[in-house]
Amino acid sequence: MQTDTFVNYLQYEKRFSPHTVTAYGKDLEQFLSFLDQVLELKSIAEVQHTHVRAWVVELLSSDIAASTINRKLSTLKTFFRFLLQRGRIEHNPMRKVTTPKTGKRLPVYVQAADLELLFERVEFGEEYPGRRDRMLLELLYATGMRRSELIELRLEHIDWSAGLLRVMGKRQKERLIPISAGLRRKLEAYVELRSRTFPDTPHRELLLTERGKPLYPKFVYNTVHRYLSGVTTVEQRSPHVLRHSFATHLSDNGADLNAIKALLGHSNLAATQIYTHNSIEKLKKVYQQAHPKAKKKD
Repeated sequence: MQTDTFVNYLQYEKRFSPHTVTAYGKDLEQFLSFLDQVLELKSIAEVQHTHVRAWVVELLSSDIAASTINRKLSTLKTFFRFLLQRGRIEHNPMRKVTTPKTGKRLPVYVQAADLELLFERVEFGEEYPGRRDRMLLELLYATGMRRSELIELRLEHIDWSAGLLRVMGKRQKERLIPISAGLRRKLEAYVELRSRTFPDTPHRELLLTERGKPLYPKFVYNTVHRYLSGVTTVEQRSPHVLRHSFATHLSDNGADLNAIKALLGHSNLAATQIYTHNSIEKLKKVYQQAHPKAKKKD
């Protein structure tokens, strides 16, 4: 049961991000290992929906979250659809497999006041590492881009005259994100410092390490976690939390949902609607605290 062809399909035809390709590969290897070691099934053509269900039961009994299981099932749906299209199997076993129900979880975000504290009170320093860290944080919060998009952002992706960033999202879908005049000035100052610090670097990525190399995922995560730990008590302090904060604060301030969808690079509106729930929950709290009728128990 070779997976190389499928991984190449994800990478070169579907144009999934490296992170997604890695995750799909691991999910598939785990499923194939279950088929081989537990069910002693040697041919992928023999897989039935009952075998997939048995794997789901195994995962649930191991206290794997339903959301994680659904992601793994999404991998299998893509995999068996791929095999069916290429004539490797005659039926798709995923058609009779239902996904576990998951409770809706609101996105975790940082309060606007805490982020204001971060950018107004925290001392980043005037040397390259501090200025780079600040730019990293400001770009994530001001644009809502993903960690991978930030890492891949290059100097030529900045349209200085129009005040736009050209971001390459999932499946190589390009989108334009506007930046404020203030952020543009900070970007200009940072690029000048970058050029003076690394005059001979061949790398075109906007953000570089102290050694003049492109950033990597763990570097970005550690940087965000370190700075957020000083201004907020939310448990999750990852780059994606700043993306959630960007979208939630836009929603709180009345931004059109379709505009938020476009800025985030979502393929459908359903993925964006989750941010309206945070705004609704905020309105409920205001009502409970302020309205006379809400305070009455009868």
